[in-house]
Amino acid sequence: MLENSTEQISQSAGIKYNTVEILKRLDNILFDEIDKKAMTSPRRRMHHDLRTAVTEKGEWEDSSQRMLNVMMKDTVIPIHRHAETSETVIILRGSGDEVTYNEKGVETERVTLRYGSGCPAVQVPRNVYHNFIPHEDGTVIFEAKDRAYDPEQTEQFL
Repeated sequence: MLENSTEQISQSAGIKYNTVEILKRLDNILFDEIDKKAMTSPRRRMHHDLRTAVTEKGEWEDSSQRMLNVMMKDTVIPIHRHAETSETVIILRGSGDEVTYNEKGVETERVTLRYGSGCPAVQVPRNVYHNFIPHEDGTVIFEAKDRAYDPEQTEQFL
C-alpha cells in the first residue's frame, strides 16, 4: 500500500503520477507532534500557525489568523473577546465546550463540539466574551479570525 493517497488513487485508475507533496497535511501525525509540545507547555496547549505568505523581510503578508490549537483537558483559556473580528472554531479531534459570557462573566451559552458529531463548529461574533474548555487531552481545534493575533489590539480579557 502506498503512503500517498493521491498516488494510490492514480495507480488504481491506471495512471501513475510522479508525486511530490504539495499539500500540507493536517492529520493525526501533525496533531501528535503538536500534542507532545502541548503536554510539556506550562499553558498545557500549543498552537500551530497555518499562515503561509511571508514577505522578503520575514513579516506576515497574510493578515488573517489561521491556526491549530492542541490542548490538554486541564488547559485554561481566559474569557476574552475580539473587538475587531469574529472567530470560527472547528473541532478536528476530541471534544470541548465553546462558552459565551455576558459583560459580568455570567455564562450565557454553551455548545459542545465533538469531532464527527452533528455540531463540529461554531462562529463566535465579534465583541462576544467566550472561551473554549477542552474535555480530553489532545483536543485539536482550528481557529480562524480576520486579523492576526495581537493581544493589545485584538483581544480584551474579562
